[in-house]
Amino acid sequence: MMKRDEVIASIKVVKEKLKPQFGDDIDVQSMLFIIGVQELGKGRQKFSKDEKVEVMHVALCTLLEPFGYYLFKGRDEDGWPHWEPVGKLPFMRPAEQNMFMQEAIVLYFRKQGLID
Repeated sequence: MMKRDEVIASIKVVKEKLKPQFGDDIDVQSMLFIIGVQELGKGRQKFSKDEKVEVMHVALCTLLEPFGYYLFKGRDEDGWPHWEPVGKLPFMRPAEQNMFMQEAIVLYFRKQGLID
């Protein structure tokens, strides 16, 4: 696990890297949506409300897989990825949950080569 200060500094770097394409108001939810669209691999498109929820689910599964909470199972006939839950997340207070998601986002963008 990363130290809190490292997560905070690194998430700022991620935001700065995403700012030219996505603007100033990028938050964790926005980053989750960006990751979900990236992982879906279908490019920019209009999503229905239900599809937006699914895009966010794609992001969450992608981010939690390296921590051992999901196992990638493959893609369906429409190209949507699917995972199987394999571990239960521990209870976290909202602030802890937010920090954990920010760490997972930082690790994702490091793996993608967006940040060092």
